[in-house]
Amino acid sequence: MRDRYDKNGRLSVAERKRRRIRRRHRERFLWISTILLVPALAVVLAAGILRLLKSREPGREAMAFEKKYIADAPEFQVRLLDMNEYSRPGTALPEVKGIVVHYTANPGTTAEQNRSYFENLKDTGETYASSHFIIGMEGEIVQCIPCNEIAYASNDRNADTVSIECCIPDETGKFSDETYQSLVAMTAWLMGRYDLAADDVIRHYDVTGKACPKFYVENEWAWGQFKSDLLTFIDTYGVTRTVEGQPDGE
Repeated sequence: MRDRYDKNGRLSVAERKRRRIRRRHRERFLWISTILLVPALAVVLAAGILRLLKSREPGREAMAFEKKYIADAPEFQVRLLDMNEYSRPGTALPEVKGIVVHYTANPGTTAEQNRSYFENLKDTGETYASSHFIIGMEGEIVQCIPCNEIAYASNDRNADTVSIECCIPDETGKFSDETYQSLVAMTAWLMGRYDLAADDVIRHYDVTGKACPKFYVENEWAWGQFKSDLLTFIDTYGVTRTVEGQPDGE
């Protein structure tokens, strides 16, 4: 204690020096602590923000909301093909993730004639081809393959899609009004059955680049109108159900 003060009671030179040294040490410690602490706080803050964002991602936070769907199937005939390796192999279709629209590419033929072509492949063996449904020019719908089996229609998407073939009156590939209305009704019903969105409805063209269905490949506006008509049909004729998850588009 004695050497801290001089004979006049003031801090000694040595004590003032020691205190300056201690002060510099404290300042240095605070500076180093600040340098180390700021990045650590930034990491903690970033982690918290990331957790918050993840919690708001679709599927992360289940919520109940109302969604419309078409409850009743349109009228159709069930005319299943015989089991055979060329058109109905009987391979299971465990999950439906999409609906593929096609056109028959043979103007003037009926749904029944196209079904017969698929059926006769078991005898001719000329190719592998079929479709779950065929829609005729009068709007009639024929089912050829059960929806829990694959059809030979959509190449790489055979294993997770339901296919719809549409008959055409002429080379333009444009569907008759009756065909179109049945296509909208059938597609809308399948969307509800498998909980699919409009973006899950595609053309054969979207799988392989083949011009099928021709009119809707050459006229993108018409394909866009078809998607819009699907949503309008569901909104007009659909019934409401409560589901868990996220609304479409969120």
